[in-house]
Amino acid sequence: MEEKFAPEFDDTDLRVLELLQRDAALSNQDLAAAAHISPATCLRRVRRLVEAGVIERRVAILSPERLGAGLTVLAEVTLDRQGAEHLAEFEARAVADTAVQQCYRVSPGPDFMLVMQVPDMPGYHALVQRLFTQDANVRNVKAFFSVHRGKFEPSIHLPQPRGAARSVQ
Repeated sequence: MEEKFAPEFDDTDLRVLELLQRDAALSNQDLAAAAHISPATCLRRVRRLVEAGVIERRVAILSPERLGAGLTVLAEVTLDRQGAEHLAEFEARAVADTAVQQCYRVSPGPDFMLVMQVPDMPGYHALVQRLFTQDANVRNVKAFFSVHRGKFEPSIHLPQPRGAARSVQ
């Protein structure tokens, strides 16, 4: 399978993106040094990548268990009516809820897949009440509860820059 990547991104862009995916807290000086470019060039590159929408945002990834949000729920949601306005209405409700981390419209199968983080089963029950039960248009919810997280990696695989060995940490 051929990897596709926008041609306007060169090897330096790829190095900067790879480094930022590993640690977005790097200072511009440290990022420039690791990417083997000047700090001014690095700053221009990062700004261009942000303006192009390639870098959506920079965040810290927190430990749900250490913060008391130890129950991860993956849910398939099927609506009774699937008209565009009904899909948009449910999606708006789901993304507005702070317990919903990810929301995808999917096909075929259910209408939505949600990834949710709650403290415990009572927290999940409260989420069900406000997100699924109060909406007469939700026909079915099939919830799966994570018992073990084998991998969580929010980074995107990038093509390896030509002439540069990339280390995987």
